[in-house]
Amino acid sequence: MKKILILGCWFWTVVLTLAGERVALWPEGKIPDFQTQQLAANTDEVKTPGFNAAENTMPHLDWYEAPVEKNGGCVLLIPGGAYQNCCDWIWIDRAAKKFTELGFVCVSLTYRTPRPQGLPIYQSAWEDGQRAVRLVRSEAKKRGFDPEKIGALGFSAGSHLTVLLATSALTPACAPIDDLDKLPCHLNWAVPIYTAYALTDGLTGPNTREGDAIDAKLSDVFKFDAKTCPMALFHGGTDAYSPNGSTQIYRQLRRMKIPAEIHLFADRPHGFMRNSSKGENGTAYDHWLDRVAEYVRQMNFDGNLGAEEELMARYPNNDARGETRKEPVWPEGKMPDVQANQCSPYLEWHMPKNLKTKAIQVIYSGGAYMGNSPDEFEVAPARRYLNEKGMTVVTMKYRTPRPLGGLAKHTTAWQDLQRTIRIVRSEAAAKGLDPDRIGIMGSSAGGHLTLMGATSSQRRSYGLIDDLDKLPCNVQWAVAIYPAYALTDGAEAPNAMGGNEDDARLVPEFSFDLATCPMLFIHGDADGWAAMNSVKCWEQLRRMGIQSDLHTLASRNHCFQQKAAPGTGSYTWMERIWEFMNHKGFNQ
Repeated sequence: MKKILILGCWFWTVVLTLAGERVALWPEGKIPDFQTQQLAANTDEVKTPGFNAAENTMPHLDWYEAPVEKNGGCVLLIPGGAYQNCCDWIWIDRAAKKFTELGFVCVSLTYRTPRPQGLPIYQSAWEDGQRAVRLVRSEAKKRGFDPEKIGALGFSAGSHLTVLLATSALTPACAPIDDLDKLPCHLNWAVPIYTAYALTDGLTGPNTREGDAIDAKLSDVFKFDAKTCPMALFHGGTDAYSPNGSTQIYRQLRRMKIPAEIHLFADRPHGFMRNSSKGENGTAYDHWLDRVAEYVRQMNFDGNLGAEEELMARYPNNDARGETRKEPVWPEGKMPDVQANQCSPYLEWHMPKNLKTKAIQVIYSGGAYMGNSPDEFEVAPARRYLNEKGMTVVTMKYRTPRPLGGLAKHTTAWQDLQRTIRIVRSEAAAKGLDPDRIGIMGSSAGGHLTLMGATSSQRRSYGLIDDLDKLPCNVQWAVAIYPAYALTDGAEAPNAMGGNEDDARLVPEFSFDLATCPMLFIHGDADGWAAMNSVKCWEQLRRMGIQSDLHTLASRNHCFQQKAAPGTGSYTWMERIWEFMNHKGFNQ
C-alpha cells in the first residue's frame, strides 16, 4: 500500500497488482546506517504526483495475496536498479503471479536506495535484505509456510543482493537491534537473474574487461558459507554485467556440491526479459519463467515432483516421418583407417511428411566411443520431435569400438562425421533443402564428437579420396548434450576434479577455428562427465564472440533425459533445441 494525494485528499492505494499488506522492516528510529538522502520506494511510486520522499524512508515488505492452495513455501522477490532505485516491478509482479500459481506465498522487498555514502554500494540493501529474510521467517506460521522453505528471486543489483543473502547468511550485515535479529537469515534456495557486480573488474558498474580477464575473480563479499543454498542462475550472453559472474558463481556451487542450474541465453543483453514475448515459436529467453518453474519442480520445492517417464515411451512412433533412405558413409574400398574390429558406418535420411524448413539436423548417439546406435533414446526421440516440427533429420552410425593402432579414441568417428556432413551438403539441394543450413547433435561421446565437428572443421581428419571431399564440412550450429571428454581432467573418464579448477582445461583436439559455429549445450549438473565441460566450452565461444546457449539441470546425472518427471527441464529439454534454432534463425 502507499499514500497518494488526489484532489487535496490523501488516499491509500495498492501499488503492486497482487499486493495485500505492507510491513515495515525496522522499528521507527532504528534503521541501521540511516542516511537522509536514501528512500524506500519503487520507481513507479517515486513518479506518482504528490510523492513525498520524507514519508518514504522505511524499507518494507509487500505481501501478495496468498495462493488458494499453498505448497508450504515462500518466495522473496527483490527488484534491481543498480542500487540507485528499485525498478522492474512489472517483472516482480509477473514472477509473483507465476510463483503464486505454483502454490508459493509471495512477498516483495523494497530496500533503501540510492547507494549509501561512505559505505559499500550494497551495504544498506544487504542490511534490509537480511532483516527481510528474518521477518519473512518470523511470519511463517501465521502465513502458512515452512520457515525452512524460503526462496528468493532478484534482478541485477537485486540479484547481487540475492546472491549475498544466499551465500553469506552467517556474516551479519549489521549489529542486532532486537529479538527478531536472533532468527537465522539464510535462504533455502535462490534464483539470481543477470547478477551485477559479481566480479572484481565490475564491482560497482559494468565489467571493464568483460569479466573474462585472468585476474577477474568473484567478489569476496560472497562468503559461500555453510548455509549457502541451491541456486538457478540466469544471464544473457551479451550482458555488460558479465555472464561470467554467473558462471563463476555456478562453478563455486559445484565445488561445494550444492545443486545448481545455470541458463545462459545467446545475444541477450542486461534486462533481457524486458524484450521477451512468449509464443509458440518463441526463443529460449522468452520462457525464462518456465525454466524457473522447472527448476523448482526438479528440486521439489513445490512438493509436486512426479514419477519419471521413459523418453522412448513418450515418442514411440514415426508418424511425422515421410521418405527415408539409408546409404553408406564411404565408397567401397575407400574408407580411411579401416579397423577389423569396427562396425560399418552409415547415414539415414528421415524426411518429414510436412516439410516446413530447409534446415537439416544430423544426429548421432554416444557410447564412450565403444558403441553407438541411431535407434535408441539419444537419437530416435529427437528425430521424431524434429520431424514433427517439419525438419529433415539425418541420423548417423559411426565406427565403434575405439580404433586400435595408436589412433585417438575419436579419430574414425570424426572421419565419419566429416564425410557425412559433406554427403548431406552434396545432396541437400536435390531434396529442396539448404546445403548451408546444417546442424549436428550428439550426446556424451557423441557430444565430444559434436565439439570436434563444430570447432575443427578446417582440419582434415582424413586425406582426400574423391571430389566430394572438396566440399567444406563446417556446420551452421551444433547441439552438445552432456558432452564427455571435453576437459583435461576427464579426457578419458569422468572428470576427476569435476572440471571446476583452472587447470582443468579444454582438450587440445578442439581447434576452435574460424569456422566454429554457435552452439547449444544441455547438461546434468550432477553428471560425472561434468557440466563444466559445457560451461567452459560456452566461455570459450563467448571469448571468440560466438554467442551460444547453455542450460544445466540441477541434480541430474548423465543421460538425464532417458527418464524424467513432467514439469522439469529434463522432460522439456528438446524444446530448448527448437528455441535455440528459432532465435538464431536456422529453422526458418
